[in-house]
Amino acid sequence: MPTRLFIDGEWTEASGGALPTYDPASATVIEEVGAAGQADVDAAVAAARRALDSAEWAGLLPPQRAALLFRLADLIDQHHEELAQLETRDQGQPIGISRQVSVSGAAEHFRYYAGWVTKIQGTTNPVSFPDTFHYTRREPVGVNALVTPWNFPLMILAWKLAPALATANTVVIKPSEVTPLTTIRLVELTQEAGFPRGVVNLVTGDGSVGAMLSSHMDVDHLSYTGSTAVGKLITKASADSNLKRVTLELGGKAPSVIAADADIDAAVGGNIAGSTLNSGQVCAACTRFYIDKKREQEFVEKLAAGVGSLRIGPGLDESTQLGPLVSERHRDHVERLVGVGRDEGAELVVGGQRSDGDGYFYNPTIFTGVRDEMTIMREEVFGPVLAVTSYEDDDELTDLITRANDTQYGLAAMVWTRDIKTAQRLSAGIKAGGVFVNMPAIPDMAAPWGGYKASGWGREMGPWAIDAYTELKSVWVNYGY
Repeated sequence: MPTRLFIDGEWTEASGGALPTYDPASATVIEEVGAAGQADVDAAVAAARRALDSAEWAGLLPPQRAALLFRLADLIDQHHEELAQLETRDQGQPIGISRQVSVSGAAEHFRYYAGWVTKIQGTTNPVSFPDTFHYTRREPVGVNALVTPWNFPLMILAWKLAPALATANTVVIKPSEVTPLTTIRLVELTQEAGFPRGVVNLVTGDGSVGAMLSSHMDVDHLSYTGSTAVGKLITKASADSNLKRVTLELGGKAPSVIAADADIDAAVGGNIAGSTLNSGQVCAACTRFYIDKKREQEFVEKLAAGVGSLRIGPGLDESTQLGPLVSERHRDHVERLVGVGRDEGAELVVGGQRSDGDGYFYNPTIFTGVRDEMTIMREEVFGPVLAVTSYEDDDELTDLITRANDTQYGLAAMVWTRDIKTAQRLSAGIKAGGVFVNMPAIPDMAAPWGGYKASGWGREMGPWAIDAYTELKSVWVNYGY
């Protein structure tokens, strides 16, 4: 596969050399991928600017643009197994997750937004001026930089790229240097689908490439998924340059509240799924557990038995349930925070060490006796590390809500209860972009996705993504003139 940059419809060599990308299950190099320099980024942005108003792209009728997105979705389906295996080799996730979540989810995002192309409408509005006709238009924002993370590289790119193309924007894609391979392959498929030259551009490389796009004076909108720390840098770079629009989906520290009346077996199963999916490398992973004191022992015992039974191994092994962490650097980060949890007095129930093997494996870990002020309750671990604390059954729900909200983050939360009043009060009180009752936090293309507080700005998916990638123009016509 080409590991070069894709600029203005051509694969070209990167000016900054190359970077290796590793198989996290074996710690071996898979490919070396081009590292873009400033000249490459400038060329990609210029190509996107030229294509934006070109007859080949801007002149397409909505059904023609929709047909391109449908064609891309079909190509993803045709290359389903190839993409799934590539995602697993580069990222480490179990092959079943790559197939069912990453690849199938990517195709469905393109189909969903292909359906939107012919339904993007303006409004007519009764204004207070006499003899005046007022209407609104939805127009593309312009050149969009799409900066994607390493945890679900293919699917998260799809949920940015699909609405961007549906609304007639042009894009410069910058994937994480840790997991760039399915992004490169998807860009190949956009070429095969027939998107005009310059509409989709790709610049690979490390964080410096993202910084170049963040501060670029000719980028109109930047959509980023990743850490809160980098999100702050992007926001500052935007403000210091051209004040480009910014959409941010950032870190999380999701609470999971298990009420005394909850179905404990269902809560255990759902919370294992919600905390160990992709080895816990999910921004919405539940990592803070608030369990009613009367049910704590039962919950912890069943939770420990459940995570202890997970089969750990390479993602390409069909029997694997928990794959490796994405890199040696990230495994060191998880290991450091587990050590901090021990040092601060949390009680280790299970795990707490690396798994055997050549790759970046880490055993699922459970702490109990955790206090709200502990580091593992406050910092995003982004690994299979679960922190359990309890509350008394006579505590007021308002106190529990206060504890759940005692975090800088607000992306997702889970509630487990049979009582509708408890479910509604917690759902209303917890400050999070998504609250999931009796189910793990799994986004859907038709529902808004994004966070409160330091978990981000704006919403992606559903019709809300149409807002993110369009400008609303107001037109006034005085027909009495």
